[in-house]
Amino acid sequence: MKRSLVTLALFTLVAAAMFAAYPRLPDRWDPWADLDLHESPNFLTRYKLARLSADPQRCRAVLATSNFVFQTLEDRATGPACGLYNAVRIERTSADVGKAFSLTCRSAVSLALWERHALQPAARRYFGEPVTRIEHFGSYACRNVYGRSNAVRSQHAIAEAFDIAGFVLADGTRIRVLSDWDGTGSAAAFLRDVRTSACEFFDGVLSPDYNAAHRDHFHFDRGRWRTCR
Repeated sequence: MKRSLVTLALFTLVAAAMFAAYPRLPDRWDPWADLDLHESPNFLTRYKLARLSADPQRCRAVLATSNFVFQTLEDRATGPACGLYNAVRIERTSADVGKAFSLTCRSAVSLALWERHALQPAARRYFGEPVTRIEHFGSYACRNVYGRSNAVRSQHAIAEAFDIAGFVLADGTRIRVLSDWDGTGSAAAFLRDVRTSACEFFDGVLSPDYNAAHRDHFHFDRGRWRTCR
């Protein structure tokens, strides 16, 4: 018995010494640490985003560290396979958004990451100033894909999707998907950049490259399928 206790004590001391010799991982490299919206994304970002999907309280706590102005919504069904679950009503992001819109918390966190680490840096890189307004076509709508009666429910039906039509810069310059996507200047390059970068944070990213139905907007969603077009 004494020998066992001595062995256990020695093991504990060795383990403690090893732990002390290797400091704790920084949160950004720790898969179990909460997602930090302010840290540069890395290979763990999507994993941490996925963890938020199953933890509404943690998701809202992470979103609260953003610069979004939002209100938590009560869960409710709004129709067959439609509803708002773990959703928030967003009144402002890093920019003015005009009419408030509803998104699931996890989609809102993805939007916050994209704005902070992709949209605003790209605006400063291409134009030397930030985006101050996001023009959008809304988010939640209890409908099928493309509004077709024989189609499956859209991600919009559960507030997992957001449609962006364009952006306004600090100097008033307006950049629109419909009018600038096929151009050859900075506006077109900027739009392609922010479309592609959204694929790091969302599951479905659709643009005019996808089909004619998206000729005038970007569709971002946290859905079941990974698409980047």
